[in-house]
Amino acid sequence: MLRFRLLSERQVNTVARRKIVFVIVEGPSDDEALGVLLEKHFDRSSVFVYITHGDITSETGSDSSKILSRVGDLVKSYANSTHLNRSHFQEIIHIVDTDGTFIPDAYIKEDLTVTKTVYSLTEIRTNNYNGIKTRNEVKSQCLERLSKTQKLWGVPYQVYYMSCNLEHVLYDKQNSTDDGKEYDAVAFAKKYKEDLEGFARFISESDFSVMSGYVDSWSYIRQGLHSLERHTNLGLCLRKL
Repeated sequence: MLRFRLLSERQVNTVARRKIVFVIVEGPSDDEALGVLLEKHFDRSSVFVYITHGDITSETGSDSSKILSRVGDLVKSYANSTHLNRSHFQEIIHIVDTDGTFIPDAYIKEDLTVTKTVYSLTEIRTNNYNGIKTRNEVKSQCLERLSKTQKLWGVPYQVYYMSCNLEHVLYDKQNSTDDGKEYDAVAFAKKYKEDLEGFARFISESDFSVMSGYVDSWSYIRQGLHSLERHTNLGLCLRKL
């Protein structure tokens, strides 16, 4: 479920004076790890970063024919709730997990001994083969559509990926528990909140950083098993700053 972060009266007044960078991430630990770092980066440009969370690309009812309107409606819903309009928005940044969504079906392995989906660099193991196969079909089509979209609701839009998920990129862990995600997110934010240049180098200059350009980076992640491997193009977003 997508959730909005509630704003204080001071923040509402700030929004009215600044251009909004609207950031969408997939979960609360993603917000915990990246929220304060993105806010600090964008504060240099005097913009307001608003973060919501939920995987809109794979939730029930999503498909490629509806995904643009669903993301656009999310932004419009926020605007309506804060009495703003599209002129208040500078851009929309969408950060997604790839979850191995582009891999060939042959690398989805049915394993009735696992209780939840297990990711590795070479396969997905699941007790629900058809469910993961369908999830991958839907999510890959949605991401294909989003990655080729330049504007939503008339606002500049780009989507960036964490592969196979945010924990994989930031902490080199693919199958974290909820408690583990929370612990690592707090530690990561604490490590870099006073070292933004270090954070930018980590995201942009590591061996998992895909910095070949926005279009090329999306072409890369669709190939072979890359969407299971450790890759991100988020550095391209920071480079714009």
